[in-house]
Amino acid sequence: MKTSLVLTVLGSDRPGLVESISDVLASHGANWEESRMANLAGKFAGILLASVDSGEEAALIQALKRLRQTGLAVDVERSGESAPVAAHHDLRLELVGQDHPGIVRDISHVLASRDISVDELTTEVRSATMSGENLFHASARLRIPANLDTDELRDLLEDLANELMVDITLDEDGGG
Repeated sequence: MKTSLVLTVLGSDRPGLVESISDVLASHGANWEESRMANLAGKFAGILLASVDSGEEAALIQALKRLRQTGLAVDVERSGESAPVAAHHDLRLELVGQDHPGIVRDISHVLASRDISVDELTTEVRSATMSGENLFHASARLRIPANLDTDELRDLLEDLANELMVDITLDEDGGG
């Protein structure tokens, strides 16, 4: 029987971090299934999903925890049973605007108030080419309840975009 494990990893960025994780997984017969990893302000941060034979689970977890000795903190959680997913459709939200505190909070508040799940979120601040001001960019894949009127959501987000002085686009998401 296989066990699914969700790992979060954090450490000072340097060459070989992904290799050290993959070596431990491979030495215990685990399969690296899915991951998201990035260098953020000199720190290597990531999440990944791995599966392993149940008999190897405890030894794998101990080996992953020993990576802390090399400066890489690894936390491991057993994947729970997935809750049944209600009828939904996916939308892609793109946002660009002058950076200021509270953008993610305000957008996520509107989404949560409509029972919208954020399945994936990527954000970054980068310098505008002409003005040099800091622009906040966000891209999100959203899970929209089937009974939610997309036009109503679009109107709510446009009102919020005007308040925040950002541009928001909402499109059908072909990915998944």
